[in-house]
Amino acid sequence: MVRAFEWLDDSSVLRMLDQTVLPIEERYLNVNTVDALVDAIVTLAVRGAPALGAVGAFGVAIAMRQAESEGWSEDRLVTEVDHLRQARPTAVNLSWGVDQAWAVAPQGYDAVVTRAKQVAAEDEAANRKLSKLGADWILARCQANAVRVVTHCNTGALATTAWGTAYGIIHELFDRSALISVFADETRPLLQGARLTSWELTQDGIPHVVEADGAASSTILSGKVDVAIIGADRIAANGDTANKIGSVALALACQRRGIPFVVAAPFSTVDLATESGNEIEIEQRDEAEVLGFAGVRTTPLSSVGFNPAFDVTPHDLISAIVTERGIVEPSAGKGRLSSLA
Repeated sequence: MVRAFEWLDDSSVLRMLDQTVLPIEERYLNVNTVDALVDAIVTLAVRGAPALGAVGAFGVAIAMRQAESEGWSEDRLVTEVDHLRQARPTAVNLSWGVDQAWAVAPQGYDAVVTRAKQVAAEDEAANRKLSKLGADWILARCQANAVRVVTHCNTGALATTAWGTAYGIIHELFDRSALISVFADETRPLLQGARLTSWELTQDGIPHVVEADGAASSTILSGKVDVAIIGADRIAANGDTANKIGSVALALACQRRGIPFVVAAPFSTVDLATESGNEIEIEQRDEAEVLGFAGVRTTPLSSVGFNPAFDVTPHDLISAIVTERGIVEPSAGKGRLSSLA
């Protein structure tokens, strides 16, 4: 199974697969400074909420090593750790992972590395458990032996520490011979679905097609799929979820068609301190990502870009939120996320 990153103990380096060049090239980055790690996060060389949680935790270790080698003051270390924490504001896992490691920083570098490794291991275990729960729920809800799935963005091993969330459920269904096919949305603006999800599906031998984001609603309404499964970067206390831009269109189409819309994420993605989606900060990315492609301008020079990285799906459009701690059904008013805490 592919790994998005690995920690090298002997050199205090975070070695990560550069996801900006997949699937054309498999290139690795060796990161040992806070600035390099923040740059990797911002440019999406490493991405996916669960992966960012573990990367953030290891980032505290990197900051502590850098502070030691460069003679930082305590205030400088605090500033650099906060810089890392804020690198992607919508994804709550990043700040959560940083805080997990920072909490044990007074115990020293070794304690931070140990906690970061625990964060990574706990995420993989959570992904595998939620995948089984999600597959069980979907097959029971659809009353089918096998289903056709549509998914958005990338939620596999590349977006987590291993296995995957929404992708993990897809993989679990496939392993049970309960998956017919997958529609993978291309996912604008950086084509995480077309580049990354299709690559993982190919690696795992899972039958799939790649479709334009604009085709997804029609795919659902025309009866070509039985369920939509996506991930999340932050889940508010009321069940509103932030995910890659374009997700809410799938939810609306699923509601109209009367099929389940499922959100899968580890409980670390649940932010009980954020009451609703109205309070979630939506990251605005560089307009050049939508005004051109592969570095080439494709729009008039006078055009202005609007490039939100995420949208928020209201809880009443979500059939199930699947975590390793259990499942709630927001649209049916069954269960509260706080009960899983």
